[in-house]
Amino acid sequence: MREEEAVARWVREGSDVEQASARGLEDFGPASFPEQTLVRIAKREKMLDAGVNPYPVELPITASIKQVREKWAGKLEKGGRSGEEAGVAGRAVFIRNSGGLCFVELQDGKFNSIQIMISKKEVGPESLSAFKQMADIGDFIFAEGEIVNSNTGELSIMAKKWQMASKALRPLPVLHKELSEEQRYRKPYVALIVSREQKNTLEVRAKTVSSLRARFAGKGYIEAETPLLQTIHGGAAAKPFVTHMNAMDMDLYLRIAPELFLKRLLVGGVEKVFEINRNFRNEGIDATHAPEFTALEAYQAFGTYKTMAKLTEYLIKSAVEDVFGSQKVTLKGGQEYDFGGEWKWMDLYSSLSEKLGEEITPQTPEGRLCEISDRLGIEKEAVTNHGKLVEQLWEHFYTQDPSTLWTPTFVANFPTDTSPLTKSSPSRPGVTEKWDLYVRGFELATAYSELNDPVVQRKRLVEQARQASRGDEESMLVDEDFLEAMSYGMPPAGGMGMGIDRLLIAMTGLSIRDTITFPLVKPL
Repeated sequence: MREEEAVARWVREGSDVEQASARGLEDFGPASFPEQTLVRIAKREKMLDAGVNPYPVELPITASIKQVREKWAGKLEKGGRSGEEAGVAGRAVFIRNSGGLCFVELQDGKFNSIQIMISKKEVGPESLSAFKQMADIGDFIFAEGEIVNSNTGELSIMAKKWQMASKALRPLPVLHKELSEEQRYRKPYVALIVSREQKNTLEVRAKTVSSLRARFAGKGYIEAETPLLQTIHGGAAAKPFVTHMNAMDMDLYLRIAPELFLKRLLVGGVEKVFEINRNFRNEGIDATHAPEFTALEAYQAFGTYKTMAKLTEYLIKSAVEDVFGSQKVTLKGGQEYDFGGEWKWMDLYSSLSEKLGEEITPQTPEGRLCEISDRLGIEKEAVTNHGKLVEQLWEHFYTQDPSTLWTPTFVANFPTDTSPLTKSSPSRPGVTEKWDLYVRGFELATAYSELNDPVVQRKRLVEQARQASRGDEESMLVDEDFLEAMSYGMPPAGGMGMGIDRLLIAMTGLSIRDTITFPLVKPL
């Protein structure tokens, strides 16, 4: 049946709303619905009864809303006509019925909009009546007609025909009211419809990742994909998620980091490699931590942690420039932040000694560090060592107040105890060549001069396993396959890891949940 005939049948025959609603609910699911949803379900059923397809396969679209606006906005006088026709489709975000003329605002996915005028004179009384009965805010609607300027100066399409493109069965939230956090996190697809900020965040994320990939390619890096399911978790100090594989009847871990597999590629002769992919850590959730997040890791043969510092600064500055067109960004709340200029370096032991007023070195006894921690009221971890105590003390002084590490700062030279995959400093026993990058007071990235001595690596992983046996759930296990790979010879290398979500936090001022399109939420 032709669309025009089906519309006429809709108007001519009608249908019982309650009966149509009851039929529709049989297939819509076992739940109670608000009145607006019940009415829309009934409309869908009535359309089907009349032979009107609420979800057509194809529509004769000839132009996008953006294309029409770019070509004709500001070009026509009030009441003027272009003599050109266009067929467009979009989501109805405003409908006003006015006797023999209906005004509809259609919006595309980038918030470009255009007014559609549906008049009895152009489409006929049956089609106009059907529109008034069928259409609701939130529906996708197709309209075809001449591009005109309304008498009030609004660029419009005077429809000679219209068609339902997709019937929405749930109403949109109020468009001029800000969504609650619950609405944004639980229904991000709705937030993307009504919130320019939400859509902008998604676009910033995409542009940032594209920039990173382009810059890596420009420097000769190969992008790799490594396993998300692993038999041994490693590459970071974190508590993993455990799952079970039925086919092989074995437990597996969702990876906490790709490091050990990317290093296997270094062994295989891939001298510059990176990966952007998911990591999973079974830990707490706060403004900068999420159980599932996107991470970047990169490795360069014959590089060092200083090589990776230059690379990281280049990547971040380039991404900021590519996305915002400047090294200065405006954070949520209106505060300005500058990624430009020379980034600072800070030595971890020296900066801690300065705060305490006494020298702390890799040789400072663990007992003395415990005394200082107790005096300051710092709660120690269940399993401690020199390195953990030093880092806890440093964090006590430097991470409580974001202003202490506000500008981009490389905090360098960490204890060997807490850096089992890192090469030791040739001039400072007990210190490794590692840095953490802090931006706006939180850790954004980390890098090492990578340990490539398989004998020393085994000793460090064995010590990590001992700590795990004593109850440290974040310690790594001995990965025999990785150690075997290293024994074939791994070149000296620099390695870097950075959270993509955290980079977006640094660039926008949002929380980590706002940067993730579909954040994990507990089911109702």
